[in-house]
Amino acid sequence: MNVTTKKNKLFGLNLFKGAGGEKASSRWSTITAEKWRLGITIFSGKIVGLMLVLAAMITFPGILGLGAHAAAAPGPTAIETSMMNSINTTWTLVAAFLVFGMQAGFVMLEAGFARQKETVNVLMECIFDTCICGILFWAVGYAFMFSHGNGFIGQHWFFLQGAPDTYEATGIPVLAHWIFQFAFADTTSTITSGAMIGRTGFRGDILYSIGVTGFIYPIVGHWAWGPDGFLATMGTAGNFLPSLGQGFRDFAGSTVVHTIGGVVSLAGAIVLGPRIGRVFMRDSKDGGMPAPHNLVVASLGAFLLWFGWYGFNPGSTLSAMDAQGIGRIAANTTLAACTGGLGAMLFALWMGPTKGKFDLGFTINGLLGGLVAITCPCYWVSPLGAIILGFIAGVVVFAGVYLLEWLRIDDPIGAVPVHGFAGIWGTLSLGLFATGTYGATGPAGADNSAANLVKGLFYGGGADVLKAQAIGSFTITIATFVIAMVLMWIVNILPHPWKLRVEEHGETGPGGLDGFEHGIGAYAVQEISNPSDIGVHEFVK
Repeated sequence: MNVTTKKNKLFGLNLFKGAGGEKASSRWSTITAEKWRLGITIFSGKIVGLMLVLAAMITFPGILGLGAHAAAAPGPTAIETSMMNSINTTWTLVAAFLVFGMQAGFVMLEAGFARQKETVNVLMECIFDTCICGILFWAVGYAFMFSHGNGFIGQHWFFLQGAPDTYEATGIPVLAHWIFQFAFADTTSTITSGAMIGRTGFRGDILYSIGVTGFIYPIVGHWAWGPDGFLATMGTAGNFLPSLGQGFRDFAGSTVVHTIGGVVSLAGAIVLGPRIGRVFMRDSKDGGMPAPHNLVVASLGAFLLWFGWYGFNPGSTLSAMDAQGIGRIAANTTLAACTGGLGAMLFALWMGPTKGKFDLGFTINGLLGGLVAITCPCYWVSPLGAIILGFIAGVVVFAGVYLLEWLRIDDPIGAVPVHGFAGIWGTLSLGLFATGTYGATGPAGADNSAANLVKGLFYGGGADVLKAQAIGSFTITIATFVIAMVLMWIVNILPHPWKLRVEEHGETGPGGLDGFEHGIGAYAVQEISNPSDIGVHEFVK
C-alpha cells in the first residue's frame, strides 16, 4: 500500500478505482446525493413557510380590519418630508454660520471707528458679549422668546429642557433653530456696545450685557416673534386690536434685532454722557466726531457685515424650498445696501462736514443703514422698492448723525442712526412698498394665497399694514428705551469698579481704556508715558 492510499484510508475514502475502489466511490455518491436532496427539501420548506407568513401578515390585517395597526414602510410622502426637513435644516444652519460670522465684521467696524487707545476694549467687549450671550440664550433667552406662554413672555424650555424635537411647524430641530436665533441675539448685544465706546467700564459692560441679552431682547422679541406674542397675533379675533385685521410683521429683524439694539445703545449713550474732551459741532466750528483710527479695518468690517447679511435675511425663510423667496430677498438686500451707501455719500458730499468731499465714514454707515432697513420688508417688496427704501435709509442715517450731534449725544460709530433710526424706517416702509404679490414663506415653499398677501399703501393696499407696522415699531421702541434707561441708570449708580462709566483716569490716562482695563494695547508699539499710573508696561516690538 502506497502513501497515498494510506492517507485516503485515514479519511475513510478511497478515490482510486479497483481493489474495491469502485464500490466505495458508488457508496459515497449515493450518500452525497441523499444529503443534497434533504438540504434542498429543508430549504424549500423554509422558503414556502416564509412566503406563507408574509402572505398572512399582508392579508389577515385587511380581513380583520386591522390595517390601521399594521406597520407600514415609509411611503413617498414621509420620505419626501424627511428630505425636505433635512434640506431646510442644512440651509438654516448655513445661514446661522453666516450671521455668526458677522461678529468679525462688527469687531472690525467698531474697532476701526474707535480711537486707537480703546481698540482692545472694543474687541474684548464684542468677544465677551458673544460668550455671555450663548450661555444666557441657552439658559433663559430662548425660552422667554420662542416658547409658548402669554402675549408678553414665554414660560417653558428653560435650559432647553422639555423642548420638542422640532420647532413649531418648521420641521427644523429645536437645537438648529436655537443656533440660528442665538446668532441674532448676539448681533443685538454687539450693536448695543457701539454707541458706548470709549467710556464704559468693563465690569459695567458685563452687567448691562446680562440685562440686554438675557431679558430685554428675548422678552421684547417675544412680542413680535413668539408663537403667541401680542404683536404677532395682533388683528386676529380674541387678541390685541382685532379690528385692525393686520398683525405686526418683521421678517428678519429691522425692529426685533436692530431697533432694539439701537435704542439700547441710545439709552447707554445718554446715561454715560459724552467722552471727556468730545466737542460737538454746535459748540465749536472745530467740533465733531474724533477721526477713526483705522478706516481700512472699518471698511473690511462693513463688507463682512454685508456678506453675513445674506444669511441674516434669506436665512430667515428657514426653508430652502422657497427658492423664489430666497432669490428675491438676496437681490433686495443687495440693492438696498447699494443705494443706502450712495444716498449717504451724496448727502455728505452736498451738506456734510467735509462738503465737496466723498466721505468714507458716511458711505459705510449708509450702506449698513440700507441693509438694516431692508431686513424687515425684504420678502414682500420688489427690487425697485428695495432701491428706493435703501436710498432713503442712507439719508436717514446721514440726518440721524447730525441729530445726535445737535443733541450732544456721543455715538462713536453711528449705532443709533444705523440700527435704531434706519430700523424704524425699514419697519414702516413695509406698509408703503409691499407689492401685494407675496404672502408667507413655509417649510414647503411660499404660500401666496390671497389671504396671506401683503399690500402696502403705494400699491393700493390702504393704510392698514402701515398702521400695524407703526403700532409694533413704536411699541417696541418706546418700551425698550424706557427699560434700557432704567437698566443703564441702575448700573451707573453702582460704585466703582461696577459702575457703568469708567473712572476718569481710566478714560484719560496715557493707555486709555486698553491699558486701564486690559493691560495691553492693540498694536506692537504703543507709547505709555507713565505706566505706573495704570499698572501696565510700555509695549515694544
